[in-house]
Amino acid sequence: MPLQATSGAASQDAFGGNGVAVVPNFIEDVFSTYLYTGNGTSETITNGIDLSTKGGLVWTKSRDSGSLAPRLNDTVRGITNRLFSNLTNAQSASATSITAVSSTGYTVGSENGFNESAKTFVSWTFRKQPKFFDVVTYTGTGSNRTIAHSLGSVPGSIIVKRTDTTANWAVYHRSLANTEYLVLNSTAAAATGATWWNSTTPTSSVFSIGTDASVNASGGTYVAYLFAHDAGGFGLTGTDNVISCGSYTGNGSATGPVVTLGYEPQWILFKKSSAGGDDWQLYDNMRGLVTGSGGDSGLFPNLAAAEDTNATIIKATATGFELESLAGAVNASGATYVYVACRRGPMKVPTSGTSVFGLNARTGTDADATVTGSAGVSDAVLVKNRGSAVASLFSSRLTGTGYLVTSSSAAEVSAGATILQANPWDVMDGVKVGTTSTITNASANTYINYLFRRAPSFFDEVCYTGGTGTPRVLNHNLTTPPELVITKRRNVAGEDWVVHYNNGSSIIGGYLNNTTAFANSATAPSTDITSLTSTTYTLNTSNGRVNGAYNYVAYLFATCAGVSKVGSYTGTGTTLQIDCGFTAGARFVLIKRTDSTGDWYVWDTARGIVSGNDPYLRLNSTAAEVTGTDYIDTYSAGFEISSTAPADINASAGTFIFLAIA
Repeated sequence: MPLQATSGAASQDAFGGNGVAVVPNFIEDVFSTYLYTGNGTSETITNGIDLSTKGGLVWTKSRDSGSLAPRLNDTVRGITNRLFSNLTNAQSASATSITAVSSTGYTVGSENGFNESAKTFVSWTFRKQPKFFDVVTYTGTGSNRTIAHSLGSVPGSIIVKRTDTTANWAVYHRSLANTEYLVLNSTAAAATGATWWNSTTPTSSVFSIGTDASVNASGGTYVAYLFAHDAGGFGLTGTDNVISCGSYTGNGSATGPVVTLGYEPQWILFKKSSAGGDDWQLYDNMRGLVTGSGGDSGLFPNLAAAEDTNATIIKATATGFELESLAGAVNASGATYVYVACRRGPMKVPTSGTSVFGLNARTGTDADATVTGSAGVSDAVLVKNRGSAVASLFSSRLTGTGYLVTSSSAAEVSAGATILQANPWDVMDGVKVGTTSTITNASANTYINYLFRRAPSFFDEVCYTGGTGTPRVLNHNLTTPPELVITKRRNVAGEDWVVHYNNGSSIIGGYLNNTTAFANSATAPSTDITSLTSTTYTLNTSNGRVNGAYNYVAYLFATCAGVSKVGSYTGTGTTLQIDCGFTAGARFVLIKRTDSTGDWYVWDTARGIVSGNDPYLRLNSTAAEVTGTDYIDTYSAGFEISSTAPADINASAGTFIFLAIA
């Protein structure tokens, strides 16, 4: 579900100089990658994008069919009119393609290219918005001229298609000379032709076209799609960039070029421009921008080909992307590549726990299943078998098919079809579990699934490689200083999960997979992280826990008003109410004693947080849930600790940390 706008105590409305409220813009309001499975009749795509009043473009591709062309429909030409990005064809109308648009998305009809039964599809929706995207139609004159646009900034890239007859797709890109062009339906390198853009660079109000029939035949009709470049216009201050058009030079190495955007991307279109023979490439984080081996799924705008799955091509970072392949199509040594990238969302701070955290208590089926959480897009999952002594599984969209075990120092495991499906994150809400495994989906076994969405001030994830031998500064997108950081070495076993708690004045550290107390000694985890800010955190010099020559994943949590609370308390041995600032109580509670040994206890409302007995699980243990105990109770502002709770949870003068989610 969409996140609502808030910024803690600050409203996400601003006032212009005339005192009129100005509603800020966010990427999740203007762009969407949406995955769906066709039903062969009619299907409503609810992606939160207002096409009915704002207008825009829907670009659709069948993922598992190699014979269905990529289709582009827009509201300016008429939403039922299709163009095909791999073909020179004129536009054609289809009443069964996209049949309607709304303030929250659109509806597809029965046409195979949009909705073939049992086939998988992806759509990318671009809403018209200044400093992001615009759609313009015009009629050619055959003479050099300019075309007005409403992008409100200098275009970074422009794609033009003649619609009344056959013609190539003409592509302008700011990284090329204004005498050069690319062809979207071709593998050709950038070519020189002064008659395409009239050797004139676009401005913030017009772009220029020459006399070539692909862009300006007399009497011909055309559509132009305009993409902004680092134009600001988004976020609370109106200065955040959400789309960038740039270039990089390949190095021919599996450790490829690092491209800095200033944000984490969710959608990247790129093309080798210095030489021909390689396809256009299109990647997004819903189909796969995985950090590590495999998991990247590419599509090719110049082809009808099916998706190329589970490749190792590219990874997103908190500030851009890095190539992970030496393939010529993306990273040939010395070759030049141009790209268009869109920022990952959401940018809005959530106001509801249910928009970023889902609970699902379910019974296994022994059959492939999608476990949903009703929390919108899911980015990470924690799964535990409630009745059997098996491991708790933690997996995430950013790390792909692998999983980690919270009670063990083991390395990341490739899931296999019985635990998670081959494409576990190939779904909008939830995760796909496999067959028969007691860890995730054995018949008649009961499970609890916790689903987390990455969102500002709530939760973020960082994947990185350590071993620099010096303090390492890592970027993150939490937008507030992390208060709870959970780190695990991924690729080599033998190192514990490390947990750091930040109370605002000091950082203490401990371990997730055991019961040991948190400590502040020079050899303790407390020294691993030396600072935490709203955009970065700093690792100490090399050690295997967080900064050795290994691959790591870190999960970052913070207090988000009315949504989550990371905090601490001192036990009393009597009834103790923990005020988290909630209004309807906590749905999830995690507690750990820090001054002495103690388990990592977990409660949730799906299994029961009530005035009586409440079952609990322990993240540091494979044990089944424990029932018949009344250690916590309901409390509207957060949660209540019972006077019957043991020392692990409420020892008099003991110190404790917790994470609670509303």
